[in-house]
Amino acid sequence: MTQTLNLTINGTARALALDDPRVTLLDVLRERIGLTGTKKGCDRGQCGACTVLIDGRRINACLALALSHDGASITTVEGLAQGEDLHPVQAAFIRHDGFQCGYCTPGQIMSAVALIAEGEAGLDPERVREGMSGNLCRCAAYAGITEAVLDATRVMTTREDAA
Repeated sequence: MTQTLNLTINGTARALALDDPRVTLLDVLRERIGLTGTKKGCDRGQCGACTVLIDGRRINACLALALSHDGASITTVEGLAQGEDLHPVQAAFIRHDGFQCGYCTPGQIMSAVALIAEGEAGLDPERVREGMSGNLCRCAAYAGITEAVLDATRVMTTREDAA
């Protein structure tokens, strides 16, 4: 039985017909919509490479059944930049070499965006490491990732204070 899935993905409303209720959000994003920035890593929710934001909260898309999020607003790494202007977290990852092979980077960035929005990052490296602990980096770029999150937190906090 075909079911209709309505999502707003990176600000664009989408309606999809799904024949299989077991399809994950990750597979919908990558295979049906063509947003390949979100990576399929372990496919068990252990590595965080598939992290996306659903209504502003981070989630492992490989564990999320797409139909259970009907009507949700999804943000992927493709939805962060505004034209040529990178999101402050993306820019900080580049400044601090927060990636090596780059495979985990989209999930790391999405998790960092959520961590900062949750107000849990602060400027404490230990809190950042704890908040990012669900995202694994096989290249062990953790020092750069932590510095990038701290830097982005400073940038985003300064912007909020100036507004």
